[in-house]
Order: sequence, then C-alpha cells, then structure tokens
Amino acid sequence: MQTILRAIEFLSLSLWLGADAFLGVVVAPGAFAILGSRDAAGLMVGYSLARLHFAGIFLGLLFLLVRLLRTRDFASFTTAAALCVALMVILTAASQLTVSKRMERLKKEMVSVQNSRETDPLRVEFNRLHHISVAYEGAVLLLGFVGMFLLVRETLPKS
Repeated sequence: MQTILRAIEFLSLSLWLGADAFLGVVVAPGAFAILGSRDAAGLMVGYSLARLHFAGIFLGLLFLLVRLLRTRDFASFTTAAALCVALMVILTAASQLTVSKRMERLKKEMVSVQNSRETDPLRVEFNRLHHISVAYEGAVLLLGFVGMFLLVRETLPKS
C-alpha cells in the first residue's frame, strides 16, 4: 500500500507540473500564433488556465491527503516537498480567485483588450495583473520542479 500511495504522490505532482508546462510552452503560444485575434487567443488561454488551476488545486490537495495517509503523521506536511506543493496550491488559488477574476472583469469592461489603447487605465491595470499572473504561474512551475526534485530525493536511501 505504501508503494501505491507514494506512486499517487508522484503522479499527482507530475500531472500538475506537466499540464502547467504544456499550457505555458504549447497552448498559450499556439493560441496567440494561430487564432486570428488576441481577444480570441486570450479567451482560449483563460479558459485553459482556469481548468488548469482547478485541476492543480485538486491534484495538490490529493498529494497532501495521500502523503498524510501514507505517513500517518501531520509532521510530514513540514517536509520541503510537501511545503512546495502547499505553496503551489496557495499561489494557484490566489491567482484564480483574485488575479484571474479581476482580469475577467476588466476584459468585460474593455469589451476588447486588443482594441483598447495601451494608455487606457483599464488596459494598464489589465497588463499589470497579467504580469502578476505570469509571475504566479512561473513560481508554481518552479516550485513544482523543486518539489519533484525533493520528492525524488526523499525516496533515495540515506547514506
């Protein structure tokens, strides 16, 4: 049973990390390169990002629950790998529930991000929030890589 639970830990973090990397490396650049308008591409990326956020939160919570079941000790949440995953969940929830929601509201007010002047206060705020969103996603990706490294290191025999 320990092996199955450990495998679920690896699988949940791997799925989240892979999906996050795929969105950033394939989906977002592809949407902006292929779709005819930046507004359509933004809708596609926003749709994908929201689903990624909810999947990531689920996978992160699954990771933590399985870790607790495997170790039967709340102290296992204080390991570096578990702290990385917990921080990933917090950053993802903050991004989805605050930054993404505010960006959606601004997009509706502007009607078209693409046709809004760069100096329009709504566009300036949208761009600021977009930079924050990208920073959150980058931090989640980095934490995922670090968390995976630490998770692998936990399985190595102690010398």
